[in-house]
Amino acid sequence: MMSSFWVIVACIGLALITLITRAFFMIPERELPLPTWLKRGLKYAPLAALAAVIAPEIVMSNGQLIGSLADARLPALAASVVYFFYKRSILGTIALGMAIYLPLHIGMGW
Repeated sequence: MMSSFWVIVACIGLALITLITRAFFMIPERELPLPTWLKRGLKYAPLAALAAVIAPEIVMSNGQLIGSLADARLPALAASVVYFFYKRSILGTIALGMAIYLPLHIGMGW
C-alpha cells in the first residue's frame, strides 16, 4: 500500500505534467512554425475525436455489436444524418435525433 508521501508526490507530478503539456503552446515567445500537412491534418482532429467517441455508442451495446435492427439509435441516426445534410444545423440534428430516440427507447423499449 502506498504511503501518504508517495500519494502526494504522485499528485504533484501529475499536476506538473498537466501544467507543462497544456501550456506548451504558450511558453514560446513566437509562433511555432508548423508544416502545411500538419496544419491541414489538425483541422480534422475535432471531427475525428467526435467520431471516435460517438461511433462505438451507435454500433455497440454492452461491449457487443448491435445484433438487431430494433434499436432506437439506428432510426434516430438515420433521420439525424438526413436532416443535417439538408439543413446543416447542429442543434436541429441533435433535437431531431433525441425526438426520435426517446419515444422509441422509453416508449417502445427498443
